[in-house]
Amino acid sequence: MSQLTGRCRQALLLASIAFITLCRYQPGIAEWYARTVYPPLSAALSAFSSLFPFPLMEISVIGLVLALILYPIRLRKKGIRLRKIFFREGEILAWIYVWFYLGWGLNYFRYNIYTRLQTPPVAYEEQHFKDFLKDYTERLNTTYQSETEIDSEKLKEYVHTFYAKLPSAYGLSQPKEWQEPKDFIFTSLYNKVGVLGSMGPFFAEAQLNGDLPEVQHPFTYAHEFSHLLGVSNEAEANYWAYRACTESSSTALQYCGYFGLFPYVLSNASRLLPKEDFQAWVQTIRPEVIEQYKEKNRYWQERYSPIIGSIQDFTYNLFLKGNKIASGKKNYAEVIGLLLSLPKEESSLSYRSEDL
Repeated sequence: MSQLTGRCRQALLLASIAFITLCRYQPGIAEWYARTVYPPLSAALSAFSSLFPFPLMEISVIGLVLALILYPIRLRKKGIRLRKIFFREGEILAWIYVWFYLGWGLNYFRYNIYTRLQTPPVAYEEQHFKDFLKDYTERLNTTYQSETEIDSEKLKEYVHTFYAKLPSAYGLSQPKEWQEPKDFIFTSLYNKVGVLGSMGPFFAEAQLNGDLPEVQHPFTYAHEFSHLLGVSNEAEANYWAYRACTESSSTALQYCGYFGLFPYVLSNASRLLPKEDFQAWVQTIRPEVIEQYKEKNRYWQERYSPIIGSIQDFTYNLFLKGNKIASGKKNYAEVIGLLLSLPKEESSLSYRSEDL
């Protein structure tokens, strides 16, 4: 009986890996997963994880690491051969691989947002980019807030409402009432590697750095929440975070959106514009915004570890490239290309500034 059970388990494992491999090379199947399998699966996983006030992802990672270390020691004491121990360890790792992809990771292989909307990316035109810069900078300057404290419960309600009203063509899951990002347990460690938020794929958990400054919190909240709804591409997650914030009628929330986009606007402008034009553009930005941006960088730099951070950057860059994000970590800044290419749809939400 045990041999039959083992064979069935191994057959299921191989079938799961075959399905994951098929999705990797057939985005249409991955899109089917993202629209039909992932929504109820993530709803069920997040309903379970919502019963716990802390991220199960972090606890499960610690548990898995300890199990992978202690399990072979236990088997060895029982006299089991090393070859069999390695086989069992390999099977455990394979199931973790399957759980990651079936739980969320297959979203990496779905159609990109251009394909889903049947909208091709526009070719770069300097004047088009300059027009975008002018409009963006005016809005950034006009909405500037020295204080951006936003009620957390009302932010949750607003973000849920924003995503719930998106047309089905975008292919995002419908948010559930119990879905809400959780704060990291090991915040200091995430500070050292410069991580502001992450997606926990094993239990459908969006996670946030509890040390986020107020001005960064809404943008990061909306970014990570989009991951929970099936968005894997970092540029697209930034796109949704930007839209969610700037389409609110709350001036404070709008500013959080423009400020959240600022690093990517800055990096694109410095790369695409002639040096003189770039310097001239920087002069049009309110000094208070520049100072707030510098203060934000100082804040995180004080908490960052160059050694640990560089290891994380290298690893995550390889991880993204291995999951069909060809540009790796540079993908975050590609949000500007999305904003230049995709048609803007104004939100019908009616929150007033004082509501948040």
